[in-house]
Amino acid sequence: MTVLQAGPLRLNVERLGAPGRQPVVLVHGIATDNLTSYYFTVAPEFAAAGHDVVMYDQRGHGRSERPRTGYRLQEFTADLSTLLDTLDIRRPVHLIGNSFGGTVALDYALHHPGRLASVVLVESEPPTAAWAQKMSRLLAGSAHQLHDERTLPWIEERYGRHEARLVRWATRLLHHTTIARDIAASRIPPADGWRTLDVPVLAVYGAGSDLAAMAPWLEGLLPRCRTVKVAGHGHSVLVGAPQTVGPLLLDWVREGHRALPVAVV
Repeated sequence: MTVLQAGPLRLNVERLGAPGRQPVVLVHGIATDNLTSYYFTVAPEFAAAGHDVVMYDQRGHGRSERPRTGYRLQEFTADLSTLLDTLDIRRPVHLIGNSFGGTVALDYALHHPGRLASVVLVESEPPTAAWAQKMSRLLAGSAHQLHDERTLPWIEERYGRHEARLVRWATRLLHHTTIARDIAASRIPPADGWRTLDVPVLAVYGAGSDLAAMAPWLEGLLPRCRTVKVAGHGHSVLVGAPQTVGPLLLDWVREGHRALPVAVV
């Protein structure tokens, strides 16, 4: 792993595969997530297929720097843009985001469509005012729950040390930063902007997830969007079904994104 100075922050970055080949950039979720959710699932498959695979810990997560403030969506998006510039990635990128990482990916796509070959969302939704308020409530509620000294021992006993370690990192993030308030104050793109987004989008949901119901709405909102539901899985479909999700994403990056009709704007 490499720590890079990307603008004002030090970001922990992992790069697999062949630099200079087709880049695939992987953006993880919020709080209890980091780049390892890709490193131990789909990233090696992309690298083996000859792609330039970039993963990084988002600000406040994993081994990246954790500032006290600065957690609005636009700041996560700016980190992604700065990272691509720092790595001198010039070719159009396939941008894959899990959960909150997919929201970052969509926000980036709206502001930098020319830098992308496609976007893949895994259990994600676009940034809306309702999304910002929901995320803020969830983060604040999680911070309150983690004040209970019984929580971490219970998590370690039931889910193991790795999950407990992720929760410890999330506890520091939630208790020592302004992330819950900042997410609520995020920049929300105008709704009409999504209808002109000329980037192919694949959205993958666990069929048992609450977010799966938004698939028809998302296909109607984004002009070049296809959705897929994975049976027998919920929100953690990326780590729960890598044998299904991995080939699905690889096929999309190879040729699937080309099969969608070009938007008429």
